[in-house]
Amino acid sequence: MNDNQEPVLVCKDLCISYYTRAGEIPAVVDFAVEVLPGETIGIVGESGCGKSTVAMAVMQYMGANGGIKSGSITFKGRDLNQMSEDELRRIRGSEIAMIYQEPFASLNPSLKISTQLMEVPLAHENISKEEARQRAEQMLADVKLPDPKRLMESYPHQLSGGQQQRVVIAMGLLSNPSLLLLDEPTTALDVTVEAGIVKLVADISKKFGTSQIYISHNLGLILETCDRVFVMYSGEVVEEGTIDSLFTWPRHPYTHGLFACIPLPTADKHAAPLKPIRGQLPLPFERPQGCYYHPRCDHFKPGLCDQDHIAMEHVVDSAPDHRVRCLRYKEIDHSKEVPGGEARAAAELGEQVLEVDHMKKYYEVRDSSLRALISGKRIRYVKANEELNFTAREGETVAIVGESGCGKSTFAKVLMGLEKGTDGSVVHDGNDLSEIAVRDRSPEQIGSLQMVFQNPFDTLNPSHSIGGQISRVIKKFGVETDKKKIFDRVMKLLDTVKLPRDFYFRKPRQLSGGQKQRIGIARAFAGNPSMVIADEPVSALDVSVAAAVTELLMDIQREHKTTLLFISHDLSVVRYLSDRIVVMYLGHILERGTTEQIFAPPYSPYTEALLSAVPIADPEVTKREIVLEGNLPSAMNPPKGCPFCTRCHRRIGEICDNEPPPEQVVVDRHVIKCHIPLEELKKVAPVIRVPDESERIRAQQ
Repeated sequence: MNDNQEPVLVCKDLCISYYTRAGEIPAVVDFAVEVLPGETIGIVGESGCGKSTVAMAVMQYMGANGGIKSGSITFKGRDLNQMSEDELRRIRGSEIAMIYQEPFASLNPSLKISTQLMEVPLAHENISKEEARQRAEQMLADVKLPDPKRLMESYPHQLSGGQQQRVVIAMGLLSNPSLLLLDEPTTALDVTVEAGIVKLVADISKKFGTSQIYISHNLGLILETCDRVFVMYSGEVVEEGTIDSLFTWPRHPYTHGLFACIPLPTADKHAAPLKPIRGQLPLPFERPQGCYYHPRCDHFKPGLCDQDHIAMEHVVDSAPDHRVRCLRYKEIDHSKEVPGGEARAAAELGEQVLEVDHMKKYYEVRDSSLRALISGKRIRYVKANEELNFTAREGETVAIVGESGCGKSTFAKVLMGLEKGTDGSVVHDGNDLSEIAVRDRSPEQIGSLQMVFQNPFDTLNPSHSIGGQISRVIKKFGVETDKKKIFDRVMKLLDTVKLPRDFYFRKPRQLSGGQKQRIGIARAFAGNPSMVIADEPVSALDVSVAAAVTELLMDIQREHKTTLLFISHDLSVVRYLSDRIVVMYLGHILERGTTEQIFAPPYSPYTEALLSAVPIADPEVTKREIVLEGNLPSAMNPPKGCPFCTRCHRRIGEICDNEPPPEQVVVDRHVIKCHIPLEELKKVAPVIRVPDESERIRAQQ
């Protein structure tokens, strides 16, 4: 990147509006950015702040009711607003490409991968089909996909989510674009896949000198990938600067609010809980006078912050391009503020309520192929869970972590009675539930185990009111039978999840994603459960909403002494929230122990790789890089020896390939399943290194 070069993209005084029957909705106000060749720009902010609208405006995909009201978008010296549809069609895909959040929605399910990839160079360049095929295969190899020739003949549904995303990235890079727009490209992916894809895009962009605009609400990801960052709030940029200046010395209260929502390695859920930003993002037609953020700001000053619209200004004593939209940033001393929310007492752990003993879950698959008929092996098994052993106590939070396909949700299904276990036992409150289907369980057994699902949009009935859906749970499990008492209990639950009582009469479509997730939590706790299984409950939410939902779960757990089984692949949230962690891979538990034990050596090699993949939004925290190669093996045909041996960066020889690893007890309940001797594992350096206070002071001086 060279500052003397001409910018690839220049957005100047950009105002974007949508026009509806209700009138004009100003989505983006006064947006300005310059992107240099080879530079990566990050845009962060909550959902609805206008990040994706900016990307759509650059692509000129504004739809029938959207338009650029004023300002300009110049690409390589040419105003995109003035181009004809034919000119834009020639530029899209060849010079400006976009990678979307949901890969399956970007691929045509009825066309082979080869057809969709070859279409890009064939549409934009004068080359033959054979050349297009060769280039597509080479790009699939560049994005580290195994067996490109086979994948070219596959359909999208035959690929995993990570493979689909890599195909979409290959499609975006096929014509060597000058500008690549990435809109939350890794939100739905495992941290290990995310780490590989982020490194992959960075390497390929460096190879071709591609400029990037990276849109995300994951500040850790932005820190690892970008040169400069723009923080957006309610349609306008409130702070911008280089990664070093903005992450080290953020000046806008909103930027500080975002950082307070992130569970950094230094966070303590009891001493300094996460501090969610209060209130809601204002709708575009309800923006307040003056600073848009002032209704949610702890530093609001009447008569100053609520007057005229505030312009961006350069930050004194900072990097030359560090700018902020705040009138009080010089007066506010953020260093004197206590990090996090109010301290809370740790919950007291009670008796053991769950014991999983050698639990197995196999799925039978019948093979009617000619090969199976000849060999006589017509029945095969998918080993989803293999010899699971762990316990949980009253009031304890146990996290189950691992990549997609490792068996986390399968175990949850057995526990909930949606599946029956194949072998072993799952004892909850003295009852072995592994072989009792949900339809055969008593109301008390069903009510004692409840679930908070990942996607709140799919788990609420759109035809029923919120009050009706929560009331049904209370009545079904016999908590209350009197209508007045049921109504009062629903109102108390709405108070507990910090939602207005008039939500009782609303339908799910009238709620935001974060509000729906709170209703899901209220419904889960309505039946007085002794255990709640939370399956990725915050992965689809903004950092501010995720922080509020996380704190809410912990508050309710403290009050009711509920055991929380937290299923996730996000180890930053897991570190903050959990007391104990179970690390799963391909149906096996490779490590289990307390949170402190899991995050410090000795590690299982797989735990080590998971820790390395976690994006951390703190420039002072250093991390060793371990990028896993290859994909999770098939559960129908797992490795003969250690399940992790095909991807292990510490593989020690044939013993890993041929013999199942032994369980090695480190201390007490900290167990690692690995062939490498404990003495060797103890010599491994920490993956994540947090500087102590003296190091921080020296760095600031």
